Amino acid sequence: MSRRGVDCAPTLATIRGVTTLRDEILAARTAGKALQNLSTSARRALLQGLADAYAGSENQRTILEANRADVAAGEAAAARGELGQALVKRLALDSKKIAALVDGLQQMAAAPELVGLRTVRRKLDENLVLERITCPLGVLGVVFEARPDALVQITGLAWKSGNAVVLKGGKEALGTNRELARIAKDVLQAHGIDPHALLHIEDRAGVADVLNQHDLVDLMIARGSSEFVHYVRANTQIPVMAHADGVCHVYLHTAANAKKAVHIVVDGKTSYPAACNTTECLLWDEGAALALDACVAALKANGVLLRGCPETVARHPDMQAATLSDWGKEYGDLVLAIRKVYGMNEALAHISQYGSRHTDAIVTEDHVAAERFIAAVDTACCFHNASTRFSDGYRFGLGAEVGISTDKLHARGPVGVEGLLSYRWVLRGDGQASTDYGDGKRQYLHEDVS
Repeated sequence: MSRRGVDCAPTLATIRGVTTLRDEILAARTAGKALQNLSTSARRALLQGLADAYAGSENQRTILEANRADVAAGEAAAARGELGQALVKRLALDSKKIAALVDGLQQMAAAPELVGLRTVRRKLDENLVLERITCPLGVLGVVFEARPDALVQITGLAWKSGNAVVLKGGKEALGTNRELARIAKDVLQAHGIDPHALLHIEDRAGVADVLNQHDLVDLMIARGSSEFVHYVRANTQIPVMAHADGVCHVYLHTAANAKKAVHIVVDGKTSYPAACNTTECLLWDEGAALALDACVAALKANGVLLRGCPETVARHPDMQAATLSDWGKEYGDLVLAIRKVYGMNEALAHISQYGSRHTDAIVTEDHVAAERFIAAVDTACCFHNASTRFSDGYRFGLGAEVGISTDKLHARGPVGVEGLLSYRWVLRGDGQASTDYGDGKRQYLHEDVS
């Protein structure tokens, strides 16, 4: 079926009622048209309505009740060795996290409208004007593991960008996701929008079905382990935006300030060890030995298990010896690998070999060295004298993120509204033909107009 046929023809969902997953995605595509065409005020009201719904005491009660059941089941599964502790930690929601999600939705509601934005207006000739106009992608397919707060963030960003969304979370958070999706669909209904614009898939087998809908789904967003992302990419023709491993490094340069280094590294490792923007490896120069010592003492005081290379262990004999598998490891726990490097080139080479192109930072008072590092390191987010934990859509002022893309095409780093938009070229003329222009004929003006 052609994309044109999908957009214009009545669907089985319209004629007979939704009966299959493909019917439901067709219904989502149709319902998403209303999201694309919302006015600025209507889109703002919709997002504010979603924020208000999640902030409501009765909805919070049902969300947290469902989440407690999911966490209890996750802890039991972890005790049986069926689920990692890092995933269990990502499951939990509380009133503080919900408040942050609500704040993110309110940020999105208040942010400028980006759908239908004219980013180019160019006069090719008199009465022949070309415009480039932002537009939604259409239907987003999002598969994500564990964290139920991702459902709220993704839903808000989909609505802000005018996209319908097909969501599949991990089975570990099924009860919480079910409740979050129900509330969101109620909000759509209350604002006169077909709730099919949000599709929550509960069956794990549904993932494979979604991956086969390349004529209906415009972008797949995969959030999870490296193996999970590889599975998604290998089993679909749909373009995939990957949110995979977060192997984030902090490099203590020779000119590192010890006090700043401690504050940055402790925050990067301990503030939320299960997050993808957590610092997983610390690199240090010979000249940064005192900064390293201060970091080691502070990390130990915060209960972090340290694994070092031979040179690091020689300086701190009570530290565990690192193995080759510790380089490039996303622990998702209070564990940190430490390695001595001999100059920035070696630090960059280590990050290139073992990093995941997520977030990497340098700690130094030498601004020339910092700029050199920033220019050379191949990573989505590069920081100078700041914790890797800042790599986050909410902290970037995007309201939220659908993920942190470690790819280079279309969007990179925390992906907010702009990363979920494409654009169209619109030309308005007065009967002109291309053969009217050329040698001895009319000439193009190509004048950009504000």
